[in-house]
Amino acid sequence: MTEQKPPYIKEFPLREAHHLVRDLMTPNPWIYWIDFTFHITLGWTAFFTALLSSAFSLWQLAGFVVAVLAMYRSAVFVHELVHLKKGTFKNFRLVWNILCGIPFMIPSFTYDGVHNDHHKPDVYGTSADGEYLPFATRRPVEMVIYVLLSFLIPVFMVARFVLLTPLSYMIPPLRKIVWVRASSLTIDSNYRRAANAIRNDLNWRQQEIATCLFGAVIITLVVLEVFPYSLLLLWYLIAVTVFILNSLRTLAAHAYRNPGNHKMTLAEQYLDSINIPGNFLITPLWAPVGLRYHATHHLFMSMPYHNLGKAQRRLVNGLTDNSQYIKTIRSGLWDALRHIWHESSIGYLQRQ
Repeated sequence: MTEQKPPYIKEFPLREAHHLVRDLMTPNPWIYWIDFTFHITLGWTAFFTALLSSAFSLWQLAGFVVAVLAMYRSAVFVHELVHLKKGTFKNFRLVWNILCGIPFMIPSFTYDGVHNDHHKPDVYGTSADGEYLPFATRRPVEMVIYVLLSFLIPVFMVARFVLLTPLSYMIPPLRKIVWVRASSLTIDSNYRRAANAIRNDLNWRQQEIATCLFGAVIITLVVLEVFPYSLLLLWYLIAVTVFILNSLRTLAAHAYRNPGNHKMTLAEQYLDSINIPGNFLITPLWAPVGLRYHATHHLFMSMPYHNLGKAQRRLVNGLTDNSQYIKTIRSGLWDALRHIWHESSIGYLQRQ
């Protein structure tokens, strides 16, 4: 028997939506370069300002806050790297890895070939999707645990690259385990990375070794007291704060209602995703590089981040019937988190 889709899926104006934004699909390299180089320079300047300032001084506090926000925006460009046309932006990818990906133990191969599956209609929202967990159908405490795991992720990333990388090359069976279980930026701890899960980063081994060497050299110099221990502490605190911000943003990015056994269409994916246009000054701080338009991104995954806001406005104002499109809009981070927390709480109580 053929599965019947809900009526609203049939009414979703996908063809009209594509027509309205078809001229917005080309990325502007200048925007990418200026945005990233400005924020990564600002981030490292703020990092060393915080490191060299007196403990708990206003300069240190200001440096820390600026470093977190600038580094966070810089790191999120890994999401853009995944969606850029295969074989393009090679120099940008290299510079991003050198200035951001490698120092923060998140080289681009950890997302390349992994995130792409999140956008496949036959994978999105299923148990094979490493970036989706049905939080709305589970206990609310699981969302709290997910956010608190941010305190462990930096330690795990250091152990993965500084310790497991050399060990895995010496112990062949461990090499497969590290690739399958410890080489992907996902939210599902049960995710298994496929052997061929690489799209652009064919030089992933060089990225892995460079990250290993960078981490080992920095730790060695700290142990030898060439660098102060406060450098590692500051790196850890900034990384934890960035991961906390990203975990909250991730919780606000989808409705997370699919239990994992239903394959969703593109329209269903959109309606399970969230747009938060929000405040043009505040919202980009916690949802940078276009991520506040996450539902629109799921409609047009190849659209560059700098055009998503324009696409959002065109679709809201230009669709003949925008009633389905605006269903995904939330007023802010708190509103989105409140929605998913409420659904999770109600569902949990009903199951008791």
